[in-house]
Amino acid sequence: MRRFSDVISRQLALFAEDGLLEEVHEAKTRYDRAPRDEAEEAFGDYMDVVDTAKSELAALRDRYAATLDADTVEEYEDAFERAARKRWRWLA
Repeated sequence: MRRFSDVISRQLALFAEDGLLEEVHEAKTRYDRAPRDEAEEAFGDYMDVVDTAKSELAALRDRYAATLDADTVEEYEDAFERAARKRWRWLA
């Protein structure tokens, strides 16, 4: 992680500014507050936003990984995944 900590920290900070995390939070709040008969649909909406956020994070990770040599890609990807999950537990 140390080797890539600065770049990963910057990447995650940029992602946090994107606004997608706010959508995740709002969808989770709607799900938490949904009446029983609407909870299933609200949960599906929440999971859709979470999946979008995961895809965006993966794209961010993959764009940088494409600039690395084959020997360091796995190290970077593992460090990125650990840092993202640590910062946003719902990614797990």
